[in-house]
Amino acid sequence: MERRIADIEYEQMLLSRFTVAQHRDGDGLDRSVYLLMSRIASQGPMSIGELSTAFRLDASTLQRQTTVAVREGFLERILDPAGSAARKFSLTTSGQTRLREVSEHSVSALKRILADWPDADVNMFADLMHRFNVSIEDYRETKAK
Repeated sequence: MERRIADIEYEQMLLSRFTVAQHRDGDGLDRSVYLLMSRIASQGPMSIGELSTAFRLDASTLQRQTTVAVREGFLERILDPAGSAARKFSLTTSGQTRLREVSEHSVSALKRILADWPDADVNMFADLMHRFNVSIEDYRETKAK
């Protein structure tokens, strides 16, 4: 079992390399900004504190990342829709467009990579990747306590 876990670590490293290369070579959008934009798109406007909790990064790191995204016109600061005093970050129209373009580019590459895989394998891989990421989140939450 330990050998197979080492194999997973190696394969995950290769997958990570592909993901980083996708963002460096294909679309010109910084990976950290892409992650921020994706999280905000899926969860709605978020404050620095909420982003810090979600990504388990310190506020100063997120301040730098959000500053880049605001400067590039992808995010904007808005009043909290729920009425709290905290300002939140929301995608701009330009940010929504750019996120969609980058996502489509990435999905297109994955479609080409997985083109000769049977549908059942793609479905199983998607399910296992989701399960793996949930386990990572659970591990991070347990470790943080």
